[in-house]
Amino acid sequence: MSLNCRRRRVLARAARNGTLSLRLRLMLGATCLAVLFMLALLPVLQAAFSLAFERVIEERLAADANTLITASRIEQGRLVMPARLPDEEFDLPDAKLLGYIYDPQGKRLWQSRSAEDESIDYQPRLQGDVTEFQRVRDADGAEYFVYDVELRLNTDQRQAFSFVTMQPTSEYRSLFEEFRQQLYLWLGGGLLVLLTLLWLGLTWGFRSLKRLSLELDQVEAGRLDRLSDRHPRELLRLTRSLNRLLDGERSQREQYRNSLGDLAHSLKTPLTVLQSVGEVISTQPDNREQSRVMRAQIERMSQQIGYQLQRASLGQSGLVRHRVALQPLLVRLCSTLDKVYQDKRVQVELQVPPKATLPLEQGALMELLGNLLENAYRLCLHQVRISLQQGDEYLTLSIEDDGPGVPVNQRARILRRGERLDAQHPGQGIGLAVVKDIIDSYGGELRLDDSVLGGAAFRLRLPVD
Repeated sequence: MSLNCRRRRVLARAARNGTLSLRLRLMLGATCLAVLFMLALLPVLQAAFSLAFERVIEERLAADANTLITASRIEQGRLVMPARLPDEEFDLPDAKLLGYIYDPQGKRLWQSRSAEDESIDYQPRLQGDVTEFQRVRDADGAEYFVYDVELRLNTDQRQAFSFVTMQPTSEYRSLFEEFRQQLYLWLGGGLLVLLTLLWLGLTWGFRSLKRLSLELDQVEAGRLDRLSDRHPRELLRLTRSLNRLLDGERSQREQYRNSLGDLAHSLKTPLTVLQSVGEVISTQPDNREQSRVMRAQIERMSQQIGYQLQRASLGQSGLVRHRVALQPLLVRLCSTLDKVYQDKRVQVELQVPPKATLPLEQGALMELLGNLLENAYRLCLHQVRISLQQGDEYLTLSIEDDGPGVPVNQRARILRRGERLDAQHPGQGIGLAVVKDIIDSYGGELRLDDSVLGGAAFRLRLPVD
């Protein structure tokens, strides 16, 4: 029974944590996929921007080269360029637009004023009617975009002149760095927005599991008998299976209790008859010893029947869990025992928080505390202490007295499952056996130690949930 209880408790805890871990796993998986997608998208966008920007630069340099071609003319077999070009940027010394014209032998015939301070050693290919767009470096390592157009200005000539326009790549690199920073910023912001929307979507999607978890908590607390059908289709099979489990368990427990009750009732009449026969036999002097043995066996049978009935009725009820206020119940029990043991004038010290609760059923807790307190009152001299220590996972309830205590070599036997109090084993009663079974059914632990008061200390360790 204890093993099944622990198994149910582990499964219930895993079910409660499963929703969060599932959402967390989905969120982590989606985050990894989104980050990988962004990382894969980043070089593609950078390459696309670089290609588009270079295409724009190529078109601009082509237009500037066309300006040079339009402005040039051949006079008396010589290339003549006007003093001022239509594009004023060629005539500015500090301008970034450079212009060159080469003859068919690769000799530089003309350069713009903006290129006078530049030391670029560029040689056209002179392959005839060829247009090229490329990058070149000057003697200082500076890089330039170059657009080279080879064109025949005179149909009698076999080779073409090269009209070259250039622009440094520094401007392009600054724009590309700015674009990359903006790209990082926008992709990072987009990723955060995407993850936020994804988290909200998962939260909305898991509301049904949250509702199911709340209903399970209500079932465990005893406020609901079964789960509702107001759940998504994917969860209906689970909820209906749980409902069948709850109904079956409730029916089985009820049938078990009824069967034990019927058994006890059916045995009560034969025991009464045997007890009457024993009384008749005891009137004869020769049969007094046999009568005494018969009465002892009848009493033992009655105690065993009561013990088994208590075991059947005081265990944990499956998925349903209860919480009972501890202090009012202790006050009520101590008040009753004070009247029973009024000659002792027992002083009870309660070290229990006013709102403390224990995760047991009312009847089980009453039986458990009743047996332990009765032992403490009966065996103490004048003092009993009841204390509760609350941890994150376990509660420890201690009941101590200042009596003679229990010998160390007898403690294991006293706490052994099924031991009872009789003439051969003092202090090992049915009450303590019932206490042990109740604690085991709730996944707890019963331990016997020495008390600082001088007597025995029974410590009950129960899980919080």
